[in-house]
Amino acid sequence: MSVWGKLAGLAAGYALGGVPGALVGGFLGHFVMDRLADREVTFTIALIALAAKMTRADGSVSPIEVRAVQHVLRVPKSEMANVDRVFRMAQGDVAGFDSYARQIKELYADKPETLEDVLDALYFIAYADGVLHQAEEQFLDIVADIFEIDKAKMAQIQARHGGEGALNPYLILGVSDKDSDEVLRSAYYQAVRDNHPDQLQARGMPPEMLHVASARMAAINEAWQLIKDARKLS
Repeated sequence: MSVWGKLAGLAAGYALGGVPGALVGGFLGHFVMDRLADREVTFTIALIALAAKMTRADGSVSPIEVRAVQHVLRVPKSEMANVDRVFRMAQGDVAGFDSYARQIKELYADKPETLEDVLDALYFIAYADGVLHQAEEQFLDIVADIFEIDKAKMAQIQARHGGEGALNPYLILGVSDKDSDEVLRSAYYQAVRDNHPDQLQARGMPPEMLHVASARMAAINEAWQLIKDARKLS
């Protein structure tokens, strides 16, 4: 069953009403504690909630940002209503997004890589209109801090989406231009392993969202090719 089918099933068995701030804790947390939801559903609800909050971070909701969220989630028309209800509840205003982030951090305390996946998807959405607004940057800084993602890893993630380090292939791979060829090669192979579809699904990313990982791997492969060309590696 697709993640959307699972989400629809949970929505049918649990009221989606209530204040926006209780969404993750009430709707999502309820099922996690009762062991009724799997990681794919958890990941999806968490991403919808935070993405909805972030689209309000700069004071207005751009149609481009909304379309970016839909693109990331690959929402089928048949499930748009269910997703829209969750999205609108969370989107009420930007207040309380840190509470959402903390709940998500607790849910994935044993899967820190999943928190990086969530942040990666949020950067994708934030850059959808071609600009990272100051309010969005502050939003992402706070989320990264709550997720305990350090500045180096955050810069690496941002570089894949057009940040200041977008033209620095070493930053994209999380290495230094002073590192040896062996270290660089090892970092590249580790990135490939870490972003294999099986790994991503194991830590909660639904198959419907693996295209985000494909874009990530394209940036990683391009960075490695640039380094290989510069160093004349085979």
